[in-house]
Amino acid sequence: MRVFMTGATGFIGSIVVEELKAAGHQITGLARSDEAAAKLAASGVAVRRGEVADPDGLAEAARASDGVIHCAFGVDFANYVEMGQIDLRAVSAMVEALAGSGKPLVVTSGMTASTPGRLSTEADPAQTEGMAAVRGAPETLALAAADKGVRAMVVRLPPSVHDVAQQGLVTMLIAMARDAGFSAYVGDGANRWPAVYRRDAANLFHLALERGEPGQRLHAVGEEGIASRAIAEAIGKSLGIPTRSLDAAASANHFGWLAPFAANDIPASSAITQHSLGWRPTGPGLLEGLLGDYIS
Repeated sequence: MRVFMTGATGFIGSIVVEELKAAGHQITGLARSDEAAAKLAASGVAVRRGEVADPDGLAEAARASDGVIHCAFGVDFANYVEMGQIDLRAVSAMVEALAGSGKPLVVTSGMTASTPGRLSTEADPAQTEGMAAVRGAPETLALAAADKGVRAMVVRLPPSVHDVAQQGLVTMLIAMARDAGFSAYVGDGANRWPAVYRRDAANLFHLALERGEPGQRLHAVGEEGIASRAIAEAIGKSLGIPTRSLDAAASANHFGWLAPFAANDIPASSAITQHSLGWRPTGPGLLEGLLGDYIS
């Protein structure tokens, strides 16, 4: 299959590329810079110069492919809402380009469903109000593309997609702990984050491309919910610094823009994903990595 990928040089996308190449797929990756283009070419990936903020270019590349995986999302979290608007326009352009084709479109999303008191599942819709709309609105748009003849599906990623190189939002918690001299959590630290090993997440994108059903939500969840206190304690132990509980006011100062996420309780299940696609996460757990070789 000729696959067009955004985010092909990113932390997750680069491993997705490896998975797809091993399966015999031909990949064209979007490259905004000379550095990204060189990296793609060196890995045997065809290069399409452009950027996610160019909907017309994305549409043209999507039409020329047999399928699309959209992994790109900006890292300028100070302009988080703007990044969401760019993502929404990108998804819309690719949906329209693929309308009526039956081709697969795999869109990356996050854990935005609100399910107080229980694990979220693939059956739970994303939130589309407030800050949650940044990921929720593109997800909703992508899933609606099933009605337009696109085999569109969404892979929801947890806050920590991890391996020795990076650990998602946990990488930022580690940096904050180094700077502050202590590792922090909010309140009693009972709120939970799901997590997944990077290679396991990449394998799910591969399975989604080949086997996913139109309108399907997929959860890349290897661990359903790790208490934030346990994460903070593992970071503190590895760095040799104390661990502290912070109240809401202190956490806003310590975590900055990350404060609302640090207090989130968003445990999630991947049972439906595992059953429907035969996906089996086998990588090491987040705490194992934090207490092992993730922090040096």
